[in-house]
Amino acid sequence: MADESQDTEHVVARLRPHGRALFWPSLVLIVVVGLMTYFSGSFSETWENIAVLAGGALLILLLWLLPLLSWLGKRYIITSRRIILRSGFFVRMRQELLHSRGYDITVRKAGLQSLFGSGNVLINAGLDHPVVLKDVPSADLVQSSLHDLMEKSLNPIAARRQAEASRPGYVAPPDLDETTAWGTR
Repeated sequence: MADESQDTEHVVARLRPHGRALFWPSLVLIVVVGLMTYFSGSFSETWENIAVLAGGALLILLLWLLPLLSWLGKRYIITSRRIILRSGFFVRMRQELLHSRGYDITVRKAGLQSLFGSGNVLINAGLDHPVVLKDVPSADLVQSSLHDLMEKSLNPIAARRQAEASRPGYVAPPDLDETTAWGTR
């Protein structure tokens, strides 16, 4: 029964980049809507009023909606077994990293990130480039949680070998020798 509860995967955290990334787009939205309201209907020609509305709508689309969709498209899910990075809105990318592989975790904080308690969590799993959780809120808590999850997730084969090797009188079979050279021992 204990093995079944250990085998089930559950979500530990669902994260997005810090919400302050939406500060400037939201400020642009407020200013553009205010300017559109102020200048709408103040011109004598109809096409000028339509141009004000169309220009404002275009600015809202480019400077508010696209950054919002970009922010909504990034999601980091930490489960009891793995880290799942999902990004993209129209073209989706999904990357997974198992805790049982083992990895190094580094937190990097810039000026504003230190002020807000967020940071970039760099996960080096021996790949060409480290996996980066960009601008994660409570980056230090994420780092400590990932360390705990990595320690708890043991490779079942390694755990079985370790349990067998700890029995009294155990002698390792010759095929488990780890000093194998190419074709010879």
